[in-house]
Amino acid sequence: MARPRKPLLSTDRIVETARALVDAEGLAAVSTRRLAAELGVSGPSLYNHFRTKDEILEAVADSVSAQVDLSMFEDGREWRTALHDWAVSYRAALRDHPNIVPVLAHGPGRRPAALHLADAVYGAMVDAGWPPAQATSIGALMRYFVMGSALGSFARGFPDDASAYDPADYPHLGKAHLLAEQQEKIDERAFETGLAALLDGLAQQYQQVAGNA
Repeated sequence: MARPRKPLLSTDRIVETARALVDAEGLAAVSTRRLAAELGVSGPSLYNHFRTKDEILEAVADSVSAQVDLSMFEDGREWRTALHDWAVSYRAALRDHPNIVPVLAHGPGRRPAALHLADAVYGAMVDAGWPPAQATSIGALMRYFVMGSALGSFARGFPDDASAYDPADYPHLGKAHLLAEQQEKIDERAFETGLAALLDGLAQQYQQVAGNA
């Protein structure tokens, strides 16, 4: 009986395996030796697809950027609605893969999906009437906000031990030990509150832009 054939090594398979490692164990878990073992291949075979570990991590980061929905910039949605819907999709992708955020935070570099994302946001803002310089600032602002929200959980950062909050020292944190158990709801509400405030501020600026035009 013939031996079962191993799945062919491909760029996509390497990236998927590396992404799973990053998700499960963090950036430090990724090495060519570890990846080769996970894939059931020899280490040198990876170099037919990627020259370095950093290239693999860049590809993983771009695979996450590719998960962000950009259709709102193409289907005629008003610019504020489009930015809101995009930010929600962007945050969802980063929330599913938080360990890769430090790589994404370096900027798009030469990553195709990340550059396409930046192009879509900038193009939509310019098409909506924002001056190019302000459209650039909006893209940067949104990126700062969404990535910051994905770097950690506000609610999970508070110990669930009530004794950690002595009323003599922290008179207003009597219920802080309950935050962690409601982490998802609190963090989601904080994100939506901040996003609404950000977009309200941009809408006021947009009125000035429209008036000057």
